[in-house]
Amino acid sequence: MADVRRREHVIVALLLALTVALAGPAAAEPTPPPGSTDGSSTGDGAKITITLEEIKEAAREAAASVGKPGPRWQYRTRINCTSGDADTGCGAAAAACTNGQFQAVVLRRMVDPDGTPVRGAQGQWTAWGVTCFPDRLPGNTLPSIAQIRQAFREVEFTKGGLSIQPVGNVTLVNLPTYFEATWPEAGIGPDEIDASALLGYRLEIQPTLQSLTYVYGDGNKSEPTTSLGGPHPAGDIRWTYKQPGQMATRVDTTYGGRFRLEGGPWMTIPDTVTVQGTPATLTVREAKARLYE
Repeated sequence: MADVRRREHVIVALLLALTVALAGPAAAEPTPPPGSTDGSSTGDGAKITITLEEIKEAAREAAASVGKPGPRWQYRTRINCTSGDADTGCGAAAAACTNGQFQAVVLRRMVDPDGTPVRGAQGQWTAWGVTCFPDRLPGNTLPSIAQIRQAFREVEFTKGGLSIQPVGNVTLVNLPTYFEATWPEAGIGPDEIDASALLGYRLEIQPTLQSLTYVYGDGNKSEPTTSLGGPHPAGDIRWTYKQPGQMATRVDTTYGGRFRLEGGPWMTIPDTVTVQGTPATLTVREAKARLYE
C-alpha cells in the first residue's frame, strides 16, 4: 500500500513539473520608464533615457577628473525641442518634467586635460540622451522653468484702467452704467514684449490676456471675461447700482504669457499673474422727482 502511495506522489510531482515546463518561465514584472520614479516624467516629449543616478555619476566623474591626466567627458545641454512648433515641440519640453527643469538633450565629447577634443568620433559632440536633470551636470547653462516663471512675475505689467459712461464718472441709481477696459502707456500690456537677460540668454516674455474682472465698488464684480466692454449702447459690461455712494471701481487683469530664448520658438509659460487695476471713483447719485408749480 505504501508503495502505491509513493508512486502516486511521484506521478503528481511529474505532472506538476510538466505543467510548469509547458507554461514557460514566469512573466517578468513590468519596469517603469527610466527616470519616471526620480522626479521626472516622459510627458509629451521624448522618453527619458538618462536617470538622475546616471547624471549624478557623470557629475562625480567629471569633478574627479579635473586636474588629472587622461581624457575626460565634457558636457553641454540644449532644450529638447522636438519640432519648430511651440506647443508640440519646445512647449512639450517645458511641461515634460515635474522638477521645474526643461527636458534637455545632453551632448558630450571626450577632451584632453587642457580641454582639447580628442581625435576621432569621441572628440565630436554627440547626443548622450534625454534627461530632466540638466542642472546637475557641469557645463549646463539652461534656465529652469522656475526661473522663467519668476522672471514672468517680475514683469512691469500694465495696470488696466476704466472708461465709464455716463461720462464724468457720475451715474444714477437704477441707471445702467457701462464700463470699458483701457490700457495706459506705462507697463507691458497684452501682446507687447519685455526683453531681459537670464543666465546669458536673451529672454523675451510676451504677456497675453487671460481674463478681466470688473470690480463695481459696491461689493459686486463680474465673472472673469475676455470682453473689453464698451460704451453705450453696445457695451456688454454694464452694472446697475441700487444704492447711492462713492464706488471704487477698477478692472483687474489676469495675464498669461509665453517666452522664448535667443529668438527661438515661443513657449507657453505655465503660470498666470493677476494685476489689480487703477481705481476710478464713480459717484452714484439718487435722482428725486420734484413737482414744480
